[in-house]
Amino acid sequence: MKEVIISTEAVNSYGSRVLTDGIDLSQYERNPVLLWMHRRSWEPGAMPIGKVENLRVEDGKLIGTPVFDQNDDFAKRIESKWENGYLRMASAGLEPIETTPDPALVLPGQTRETVTRSKLVEVSIVDIGGNDEALQLYGQEGKLLKLAAGEDSPGLPLLQERKEADPEPANTGEGEENNNPKINLTKMTKEQLALLGLPETATEEQATAALNLMKGRADNAEQIQLAAVTQAVDQAVAERRILAEQRDHFIKLGKSAGVQMLRDTLSTMRPQQKPGEVINLGKQSAPGAGEAPKTYTKLSEVPEAERLELRKNNPGEYMRLFKEEYGMECPKLED
Repeated sequence: MKEVIISTEAVNSYGSRVLTDGIDLSQYERNPVLLWMHRRSWEPGAMPIGKVENLRVEDGKLIGTPVFDQNDDFAKRIESKWENGYLRMASAGLEPIETTPDPALVLPGQTRETVTRSKLVEVSIVDIGGNDEALQLYGQEGKLLKLAAGEDSPGLPLLQERKEADPEPANTGEGEENNNPKINLTKMTKEQLALLGLPETATEEQATAALNLMKGRADNAEQIQLAAVTQAVDQAVAERRILAEQRDHFIKLGKSAGVQMLRDTLSTMRPQQKPGEVINLGKQSAPGAGEAPKTYTKLSEVPEAERLELRKNNPGEYMRLFKEEYGMECPKLED
């Protein structure tokens, strides 16, 4: 079984970073659940797909071995993709407990405080993370933290802008360029900065970081929806609600209409039966066809209008009735 790096101390998709030595593993080790795409029990159809074994810290990295539930068909499909290299990323679900703005712990590109103490809540296999150090952070209520770019949060505060030692220089003449980073955002309006959740005094670096963070989250949300759509379509194929050849069509439908609309549509489609499961009913014995088929004891009881059809379509029955009528074997029937 393949091991995986679950978390490192690099800058993550939240603009923060987590110190590995400060991660509390004790609660998680009592229930080491492995999830798919951080989907929790309150989401429809979300169940653990396995567990994590041999969890440990090495060289500032949290490492473990995913073990997949062999009694769960969906988990086995994820395991196949994992073992064959089609899925390669795991992601830690962490609850921040203590953070610090200490400049000594801040790395380039970091926009939020460093998480010095945290609690591991769950580990997930994911398709595409927000970046190479993908993780999800949970608030105290157990729900994922959803922070807008530049939005402050008690659980994961923004790094405060450092004060300038010297006063801002005033423009000395018309046409002179002011290089102060606080007002270098000449192409961004106050409204645009507000939409990014940034103050009017934001620097260009802060605005770029906020835009990159928003883009990363948008890409991540699209990938999560695609994963949910693909799972719903694959389940419908497994349940024989749709044919395997229709898979791409329904994935496109789910991407445009949304996963809930797709699920509602698939739920109205009845599973197809295999040929061996279908009961072949004759025209007269089919439900709603009317009277049950008539039975005869001898040939003379068969109406003349039906006798020729009986001879042609059911020669065995014709010969039986002939023998009952005349007490002798019926001569060989000629076409």
